[in-house]
Amino acid sequence: MDPMKLYDEVCQACSVLATKSYSTSFSMGIRFLGAPLRQPIYSIYGFVRFADEIVDSFHHADKALLFERFKQDTELALNERISLNPILHAFQDVYHTYNLDKRHVDLFLRSMEWDLQKLDYDRKGFDEYIVGSAEVVGLMCLKVFVNGDQAEFERLVPFAERLGAAFQKINFLRDLKADYQEMGRTYFPGLDLSNFNEETKKRIEEEIDADFQEAYKGIIELPRSSRLGVYVAYIYYQRLFQKIRSLPSHRIMEERIRIPNSHKATLAISSYLRHSLNLL
Repeated sequence: MDPMKLYDEVCQACSVLATKSYSTSFSMGIRFLGAPLRQPIYSIYGFVRFADEIVDSFHHADKALLFERFKQDTELALNERISLNPILHAFQDVYHTYNLDKRHVDLFLRSMEWDLQKLDYDRKGFDEYIVGSAEVVGLMCLKVFVNGDQAEFERLVPFAERLGAAFQKINFLRDLKADYQEMGRTYFPGLDLSNFNEETKKRIEEEIDADFQEAYKGIIELPRSSRLGVYVAYIYYQRLFQKIRSLPSHRIMEERIRIPNSHKATLAISSYLRHSLNLL
């Protein structure tokens, strides 16, 4: 085998391992994508996951130093089209193959870097954080889903942004307790966690619901090769959202709400049947 091809495959396998190790829900959605789309999405997820882990998990190390090094290594990987970091090498291949937007990469890294220092947000800062941490990741994936077709990409951009925003806001609600108690962070603007009540919770949920309704319009417009995988992720997050909505506000501050893996499998099967029967 050609040595470079072998190295590419090793790096891609690292991205697959990272995705499957860190996220059962996204791994499940990726399995329902068309075969040619899976590896590029694994490679994008591996990149965003590693950046997120630096700011969220490596408490024993100098996270600012590690993140700055990761940013520099990302820049080198994109410019030189090779990296000895297997996650970055796999990502740069997708970046160039699908002509991803460098501005999206930079906005993502900016939001991740904010997590090193910012502890709360006003509305403008919150919206900017959502753009970088979630919406542009959705746009990277969308570029893969439309196989680089720029006209189709631009048509679906607003829906992909709303889906990314919905996913991230649900993550924030799910992780409200951990973000505040372990990291000292409060993402939702103007949120007083000492007085997190039903009215506040409902206001956040209405915003997420509006994002979801818009996002669905774009999902059904996706190419068939990507529609089912995205729909599976959408259904998983919708069920998680419904579970959060059904609980009183104090429960959100007491535990991290989850969907059991067995239930995730059931959701995947029902999504597959609806997609097969053209019932989306």
